[in-house]
Amino acid sequence: MNHEPSTINQMRIAVYGRPFNDSAVLPYIQQVFDNLSQHKVEIYVHHQLNEYLAGKINTVTYNVLKADDQIKGFIDLFITLGGDGTLLDMVAVIRDSGVPVIGINFGRLGFLASVNKSDIAAAIHAVVNKQFTLDSRGLLSIESDLKIFAGDNFALNDITIHKRDDSAMITTHMFLDGEFLNSYWGDGIIIATATGSTAYSLSCGGPIIFPQSNGIVVTPVSPHNLNVRPIVLPDSSVLSFEVECRSANYLLSCDSRTAVIEKPIKFHVRKANFELNLIRLSNESYLSTLRNKLLWGLDARNY
Repeated sequence: MNHEPSTINQMRIAVYGRPFNDSAVLPYIQQVFDNLSQHKVEIYVHHQLNEYLAGKINTVTYNVLKADDQIKGFIDLFITLGGDGTLLDMVAVIRDSGVPVIGINFGRLGFLASVNKSDIAAAIHAVVNKQFTLDSRGLLSIESDLKIFAGDNFALNDITIHKRDDSAMITTHMFLDGEFLNSYWGDGIIIATATGSTAYSLSCGGPIIFPQSNGIVVTPVSPHNLNVRPIVLPDSSVLSFEVECRSANYLLSCDSRTAVIEKPIKFHVRKANFELNLIRLSNESYLSTLRNKLLWGLDARNY
């Protein structure tokens, strides 16, 4: 593929998505491609999505983005088709390239993939005409001697330590900048970014952290000690962990990637050295997303 800089008049937009079980989303996918084509956009489709789309949509001219293609300085922005999980998968493709991303929500809640199916045409018009702002989000990285997640050792939402379904509770010893902080007995703990504070951490009683707060939240999962509570720490902190468990192994997750840990290790979590650029359209903000997704400000007695 000839990777020349994009021209002023023609944007290069890449589209990413998982295979869909529900064929009802195909008309919306077709709409995305039709709208991009109408705006004379040079379309690139991630190779995994291209395999799924074969024979499922009407002919639209596009290029296939292969696994080894460079995107930095070549692709102008990414569009993800799916829910928040799809956008989280996209992070491993974008990595530290700085390429901005916007998600069209085919799922349910959609904190990250914030464009509704009914707003596809308006969103693509805004994106093509650069009527948006960039919302930079911090990530976490995890390191250990085992190099568990290899080069994909970063998370936009959270890093979690969790017991196996059929095992007894685990004990997680946590150190803050080298100093012992606490031992957590329970099902595990969640180390979440501000972005991830509205995900798994929130369902376990963690606080909502605004992205500009520069914080990390550590939230226990079903703690044995009831005096243990979530704690918010500066994102300049280096967190270290050692885990004890009666069973032979436990789970360590980095967003949607999960590894089974079968030997005693010590690992460290800190802020990653790059950020993800989310596209925010002019009609949305972090506050409006919170209100809409959490139904704040609605009087439930009227419904």
